[in-house]
Amino acid sequence: MIVLHLRNRRGARPIDVRLLRRIVQTLLREAGVTQAVDLGIYLVGIPEITRLNEVHLHHAGPTDVITFDHAEGGRWPGLHGEVFVCVEEAVRQARRYRTSWQAETVRYVVHGLLHLLGYDDQQTTQRRRMRRAENRFVRTLAHQFAFSELGRRRSPVRGSMVRR
Repeated sequence: MIVLHLRNRRGARPIDVRLLRRIVQTLLREAGVTQAVDLGIYLVGIPEITRLNEVHLHHAGPTDVITFDHAEGGRWPGLHGEVFVCVEEAVRQARRYRTSWQAETVRYVVHGLLHLLGYDDQQTTQRRRMRRAENRFVRTLAHQFAFSELGRRRSPVRGSMVRR
């Protein structure tokens, strides 16, 4: 069973949450996730990501994505966690990397999910392995979805939950 919570807590920039949900469902399938899933993905602004970064990771200032793995240590049979994505950081980084903020947002979601799947980016070798997987999934998703559509219109609801 998949329980997927998506919330746009950053209302200033329109996000098509339904499209993002389809992207995440495809990502889970492409990643070969077959176990139970309880996943929250939250699109947040600078103040919230900064607070999370400082309180939980003890780093000053904002960051792009933070993942909390609630299944660590085998407490949950399957994939159980939360991914917080800072849309404003995606906008800023998109300019730097000459891509769209929507593609950068998808990249952050992929990055967060990879952490939940056991990837790590603390050491150079691990970081390279994770970056290769991240690039592969982003390319695969880009062939199936027009990321630019994420910002084209607002979903009728600010958040959504799906059970499958």
